[in-house]
Amino acid sequence: MVRETAEIGVVVEQRALKNPWQDHAWVPVAALAGAPAAEPWTILEKTAEATRYFAGTFQLEFFGDETGMYRDNLRSGRPSLWISLRSADTPQGVVLQHVTADPSEGEALTEPGTDIIEAVPMPAEIQEQLAAFVEAHHVERPFMKRVRDRADPEAMAMRLPGSRQAGDAE
Repeated sequence: MVRETAEIGVVVEQRALKNPWQDHAWVPVAALAGAPAAEPWTILEKTAEATRYFAGTFQLEFFGDETGMYRDNLRSGRPSLWISLRSADTPQGVVLQHVTADPSEGEALTEPGTDIIEAVPMPAEIQEQLAAFVEAHHVERPFMKRVRDRADPEAMAMRLPGSRQAGDAE
């Protein structure tokens, strides 16, 4: 299987909430091409409403059999990366879980309903690398509609005990 990686940095924000049950919320806000020299969880900006952190780096993976999804993402008008944060027993309370450029995988990350998932703009350098990957490895697969068997209206018909129906064994 064809595979390529790109190292990215992830920026998250801890936003203050006016909520009796929760005092803050974590939100992924940006992806950076490459790995900054900063240590994970370095504060980048702090205001009364929010604190921005460099959450760390992640190896973004591109797979040859997903090029159709990557192409759709690049053509969408707003190419995105989906970032997943997960609750953890760490000083911040969250960890960087996953990053993907595949829209369907990004949607699938929301299935459990326990992680924080956000689509952020894809950096131009990553867009260029992904476009070159798609160009080099995309194979158009024709859509194949399955042909269903015709329904047998007698298949679920009520049968009297001891009666024979067409197709019954002798």
